[in-house]
Amino acid sequence: MLKTLTLFRTIAFLEGLSFILLLFIAVPLKYVYNDPQYVKILGMPHGLLFIGYIVMAIWFCSDFKWTKKILFFVLLAAIIPFGTFYIDKKYLQHA
Repeated sequence: MLKTLTLFRTIAFLEGLSFILLLFIAVPLKYVYNDPQYVKILGMPHGLLFIGYIVMAIWFCSDFKWTKKILFFVLLAAIIPFGTFYIDKKYLQHA
């Protein structure tokens, strides 16, 4: 379980990082300089990491004995900037 927890924490970190890069760097470059190249580069990895984060969160729900409310916040964190970093600190680091 420790290896899968480490994998989940890594995916959560990378998903959060890719979301921040996409939101605060790639999208502004797309609209300010009319250059969609960075959105195309970061979009697919972010999408795959997002799906991986959601699947692993649902998978770990029973292992960590999360309530539906906690699972809701863990899933919601995937669409809030810096949300996955908070989840890692609050729920995953001490697991």
